[in-house]
Amino acid sequence: MNLLLVGGSHKTIPIELREKLAFDGPKLVAALNELTNRFECESAIVNTCNRVEIYIARADAGGPDADLIAEFVGEFHQVPCEQFRASLYAKINEEAVTHLFRVACSLDSLIVGEGQIAGQVKKAYEAAQLAGSAGIVLHAVFQQALAVAKRVRTQTGISRGHASVSSVAVDYVRQVHAHFGDKSILVIGAGKMGALTLKHLRELKPKRILVANRSPEKAQEVAKGCGGLAIAWEKLDDALALADIVLSTTGAPEPIVTRKRFDGILSRRSRGTMVILDIAVPRDFDPGIHDGDRACLFNVDDLKRIQEQTLKERLQHVKPAEAIVDHEVKRFLNDWRRRTNGPVIAQLTQEFEKHGKAVLGELHAKFNGQFSKEQWDYIEGAIKLLQNRLLHGPISALAEEVPEPSKHTLLEAMMKMFRLER
Repeated sequence: MNLLLVGGSHKTIPIELREKLAFDGPKLVAALNELTNRFECESAIVNTCNRVEIYIARADAGGPDADLIAEFVGEFHQVPCEQFRASLYAKINEEAVTHLFRVACSLDSLIVGEGQIAGQVKKAYEAAQLAGSAGIVLHAVFQQALAVAKRVRTQTGISRGHASVSSVAVDYVRQVHAHFGDKSILVIGAGKMGALTLKHLRELKPKRILVANRSPEKAQEVAKGCGGLAIAWEKLDDALALADIVLSTTGAPEPIVTRKRFDGILSRRSRGTMVILDIAVPRDFDPGIHDGDRACLFNVDDLKRIQEQTLKERLQHVKPAEAIVDHEVKRFLNDWRRRTNGPVIAQLTQEFEKHGKAVLGELHAKFNGQFSKEQWDYIEGAIKLLQNRLLHGPISALAEEVPEPSKHTLLEAMMKMFRLER
């Protein structure tokens, strides 16, 4: 195997530079085609908001080094190499396999255990397949990376629980309401975090979504984006009286709904428990509103505490996940070496057997009738034992070798020494 990884992530490259180096949209296909044609190799690119990684592979020796790939990136994006070269990491063979497995298992993510990274690795592999840039090496390593990610996900708790404030908020809602087809959601304000939380809430498929904002234009914009209905700011109390779930994320300097105001709203309600997700800072709702019965109020600090606890629990599963990765890397590399070296080892064994039989034939011709069957069996066994002992060293060395790109391999040397053919 000849596998090279060159890339950078949130750990090494700031976001403003990652944006310049992103292979998004049509750039991805163009880059894969250019890499494959220019370097006569297999190629795949894992491109997410947190990482840009180029995987280059060949079944035999040769291929570009890290500097050539860095030059390609700079040329492709028209960004001078000196702006990013020091931020790139390069890994070869076993290190590259280990890194991809860790990435797919979300052990190298900004949030450990995030679920979407395996899907992003899968998309990178599928893009390489569609572009025709994935060959025998990348097919093997990416397929195994996805299989390992699935094993880690099912055998450890590293992906258990939601680790974003928005998804934690929706978990709270699910704990209060069992179904949502008859529920109304009220969105107050239009902050960035609110938009992400609203996206998760929409997946619950509520009966309707109401949007209230001090700016009528902004209310209309948000309502249009979520298939909701804009409500005049002056009608906020009416909307609150109808709402089952409230998502509030304004930039108000003080609470917009006091305890006294909310008591008046509750007196008009005939529906069940109202869940209020107050993710505004400062808070939009008086914390005294929460009674756990008619109103369940959760602010951003409540949600972050759950998020932090989830992440803390996930970290306990990192070591078991890493143990799985280490085991799977060793197994993958051993399987690959057997698959790659198998035909050569078979030829080498056949050559030794051929010469052993030739020697036995000469002995039979010279000493015909002078040895008993038991003696001939002993001689044949001794020659076979010698053959196996001579082969043990070369075969073991082949299994243990970790080839380096652009360097001659032990396999190549052995084929040349014994006049073998691939």
